[in-house]
Amino acid sequence: MINTWVAASMVAVVAGVVGFFVVLRGSAFVAHAIPQGAFAGAAGASLIGLNTILGLGVFSIAGALGIGWLGKRGRHDVVTALTLVLMLGLGSLFLSMSVEYAPEIYSLLFGEVLGVSRSELLPIGALGLACILAIAALYRPLLLTSIMSDVGEARGVRAYRLELSFLLVVALATSMTVPVVGAFLMFSLMIAPAGAARLLTSVPLRAVALSVAIALATIWTAIVASYESNWPIGFFVGTIGAAAYGVGRLWYAWRRGRTVAAPPTLLAH
Repeated sequence: MINTWVAASMVAVVAGVVGFFVVLRGSAFVAHAIPQGAFAGAAGASLIGLNTILGLGVFSIAGALGIGWLGKRGRHDVVTALTLVLMLGLGSLFLSMSVEYAPEIYSLLFGEVLGVSRSELLPIGALGLACILAIAALYRPLLLTSIMSDVGEARGVRAYRLELSFLLVVALATSMTVPVVGAFLMFSLMIAPAGAARLLTSVPLRAVALSVAIALATIWTAIVASYESNWPIGFFVGTIGAAAYGVGRLWYAWRRGRTVAAPPTLLAH
């Protein structure tokens, strides 16, 4: 359980930080495609007897590079969808060639947060730290191009290189989070807390901190609820994440309603 709490906490921090920029840049589809497509790498690695995490990392990076390169020459959503379809097709082929459906591959889809070993904590922490440092280095240009892309280009920010760098960070985050929470839960943990945080505050650094806090609260509550009820942890992560986003929507609507209803004299001040 100690390993579970430590690993899940590291995953939640990375998901909260990276997820903020995923939501801000409108890249939710990319964050959905890379971890699910990378599942094919795990299936392929299992087929030839290699470490599934190695296959996962290779396909995550390949998918990110493919989306970035092809997206420069075509519609980003179409390219992302085609990349996802291609990798899922390969995953289906690899699984059909396997003798049995390996439990380890299944766990990469739905997570194995209650089965994290002590030996996995160091690589998870190292990849998580790399993600945080990369976001810190890219923070200002990422924020600028996410909010005002034209201003970023006018100031000499190379949008293509920045987008490619960010996609690689998402791939790196995928490599560390999928073995713990799974491809499906990683998407939920990355999008829901960040989406709720953006609705609760418009200050970037405050939104990042709030996104991390919501992600931590989500995964901690899900672990306790799963342990007590013996229900899948994915159910609780998805439900709590959706509830947090719903609260954010209600807060945003209430705050907007108060602003619209305020007297003109107050708005002038």
